[in-house]
Amino acid sequence: MLDLTEVILNEGKLVQYEFRPEFTVLSYRSGDFRIIDSTPGVLEIENTGSQKLIVSGEIDLQIEFPCARCLESVTRRLKIRPELEINLEKNDYIDGCYLDVDQLIHDEALLVWPERVLCRSDCKGLCIICGQNLNKGECTCTKTSLDPRMAKVLDIFSTYKEV
Repeated sequence: MLDLTEVILNEGKLVQYEFRPEFTVLSYRSGDFRIIDSTPGVLEIENTGSQKLIVSGEIDLQIEFPCARCLESVTRRLKIRPELEINLEKNDYIDGCYLDVDQLIHDEALLVWPERVLCRSDCKGLCIICGQNLNKGECTCTKTSLDPRMAKVLDIFSTYKEV
């Protein structure tokens, strides 16, 4: 939490703050993602009058993601660059004279969240039958990939082998 008393009480005031996030995990509906490292963040906050603050800044976070194909851990950097106007009368980030920096960064991280993370571009993923990581070696599963609409036909042949 940053104390913004000085900025809030002085129209036209511009202050720069350095911070580090206090949280170590970003939690979303898709799961929890561990923060491996972060650069010191900087926020510039300006009181523009009319009960409004302009907030801008930057922070880089190193986040641990599961690979979308093989689920191995992958570290990626997120560059978070918040640029927003906050109405002091109605907002989600300021309580009294304190700015909830962690909530701000948490929400802004979602805006730059990668759609899909791969450990490498040619990741082979997991075997759909046994779950073997195919990047680490082949499995012994039968690789017959049939159209699921033809599964009943395969059942008929399995049942009546003499046909």
